[in-house]
Amino acid sequence: MMGIKYLSQAHLKGFERYKYNSIDTSYLSVYVMHPLWNNCVKLLPKWLAPNIITFIGFLLTVVNFLLIAYYDWDFTAANNEENTIPSWVWSVAAINILLYYNLDGMDGKQARRTGTSGPLGELFDHGLDSYSAGLIPIYMFSLFGTDDLPPIRMFSVLWTVFLNFYLTHVEKYNTGIMFLPWAYDVTMWGVSLTMFITTLLGPSIWHYRIFFDLSMANMFEFVLIGSGIITSHPIILKNIYMSYKNKTGKMRPILEAVRPLFAFLWLFVITLIWSLYSRNGIINLEPRILFLLFGTLFSNIASRLIVAQMSDTRCDAFNILMWPLVATVAISCFPWYKQLWGVDIAADTERWIVQALTIFVTIAHLHYGQGVVREMCDHFNIRCFKVRENNDKNF
Repeated sequence: MMGIKYLSQAHLKGFERYKYNSIDTSYLSVYVMHPLWNNCVKLLPKWLAPNIITFIGFLLTVVNFLLIAYYDWDFTAANNEENTIPSWVWSVAAINILLYYNLDGMDGKQARRTGTSGPLGELFDHGLDSYSAGLIPIYMFSLFGTDDLPPIRMFSVLWTVFLNFYLTHVEKYNTGIMFLPWAYDVTMWGVSLTMFITTLLGPSIWHYRIFFDLSMANMFEFVLIGSGIITSHPIILKNIYMSYKNKTGKMRPILEAVRPLFAFLWLFVITLIWSLYSRNGIINLEPRILFLLFGTLFSNIASRLIVAQMSDTRCDAFNILMWPLVATVAISCFPWYKQLWGVDIAADTERWIVQALTIFVTIAHLHYGQGVVREMCDHFNIRCFKVRENNDKNF
């Protein structure tokens, strides 16, 4: 489409050499979930393409986002005693999260069962997961509301989730191995259980103070940040260190090893400046659409990193989609605009800019995603959503 090519010959040659290598040590995953998925996948027809399973799971997270946004666009429903979000919404959201989680665990098994395992499936899976990493916490914020969890603290929670997801792929970029984090399985079950409890006991349960006048929103933040610090980040650093010590990883020079962090840090700094210094307080005016914009930009950066680590090519240090963001922040946060033109940017104008930028970035990201998938399908002579008959194998 439009003659844009996203994958170079180096990318495609790297994908030809790629072999999936992962280690999963989570007791919940190894001893409970994988046996369950091994049995459930046998119930699926062999004509069902694994990428369809992946895509359906992702669409369920989109449904949750749209459904909760319809009833609580500005995260204020939980601020009132009579919450405007119907209880059935939380039941639907809980079921959708469980389905997403289980379909995400079954798609790879369906690929091996149908003989369609390959780099496209992993890229498709992890690319969509990077988008879900932004969508899921956004609709979790509606449990607490802006009184207990102001938008700037929502921002910190969102970036904690981004960091946990991104570091796993930085780890693989340097070690060549996907070490599946323990926190993922616990988080998926925890999110689903939280939503089921909300259905049964009502959203007011999340406004109780436990001790030291700490709210449930505070506990949510502490658990999320603490789980990364305790169960994820030190292990990632250790695995990267051991790959250098034992010479089992990619053995990149230090600047190349940390190169994936550059684009991530650029995005964090730019979005932090906008969130803190917007002259109209845009993070309080349009938090949901702003977080959606940040999540889409993060997904594009993460997807490009995944392409780089799977094809064993050099990752980007800066993402091209951040240039419009930089221009927007320059207009919204700094007084030179008023000094130059004699007028200040109005709140409604900044809102329109956020909405227009979100639409633009979303279209650009979707174009990138479909372009990469199409180019890989053309190169490997496969179909994304179709199982070839001669691929069929016994499971």
